[in-house]
Amino acid sequence: MQEFSSDGVRIAYIDIGEGEPILLLHGFASNHSINWVFPQWIKTLSGAGRRVIAYDARGHGQSEMLYRAEEYGIPLMAEDAGNLLDHLGVERADVMGYSMGARVAAVLALSHPARVRSLVIGGMSDKLVSSAGLGPEIAAALEAPSAADVKADGEKMFRVFAEATRSDLKALAACARGARLKVDAAELGGLRLPTLVAVGSKDDIAGDPRRLAALIPGAQALSIPDRDHNRSVGDPVFKRFVLAFLESRS
Repeated sequence: MQEFSSDGVRIAYIDIGEGEPILLLHGFASNHSINWVFPQWIKTLSGAGRRVIAYDARGHGQSEMLYRAEEYGIPLMAEDAGNLLDHLGVERADVMGYSMGARVAAVLALSHPARVRSLVIGGMSDKLVSSAGLGPEIAAALEAPSAADVKADGEKMFRVFAEATRSDLKALAACARGARLKVDAAELGGLRLPTLVAVGSKDDIAGDPRRLAALIPGAQALSIPDRDHNRSVGDPVFKRFVLAFLESRS
């Protein structure tokens, strides 16, 4: 991976292929490899003639670990994405985010609309506007002595996943407390760019993609058949729809 400084924070990234650029933003406790390399997204998109840019969010993967909640604000994370585009000399890109990455992608599109050619929101429904995301319960689960000490199923899932990805639990706990932001529904209504919202039909974490798509003018909704939150990421139906969406967007 290559590295650059985003306002003093070291961010690790990959830049593969040639063609129209697409920027990929991964989910909480994940990284570019788990979200995009292993599920074959990099291969799929670069094979379709696109320049694929993906990075590890601050506090994740090979990027710098930070331990204060205020260092993980969603607007700060959106600026990391914009700063990476600046670093690479990319004026405008398609942007795809999954789960937490979808929240960051939406804020990037709202704060820098000229930088985003189209938007793919994966693993996120209208909780983008109804919930700030994550929170102290997830942070407490990450700080527990072990996964066995976490009793609630939802919180335990995050703890087990974080351990499986060999994440820095202390950094993730700070991220869970800091990466919280409700997007204003009226602001979403002002978006004027092609948007696809994709969620697994069995994704109890995200919910129904149609509810979010209804808030964004002209947005398309995709329910990925028989997939939950984690298994939706690499689904072939999801890939086919994204490729078709990218080809058809204005």
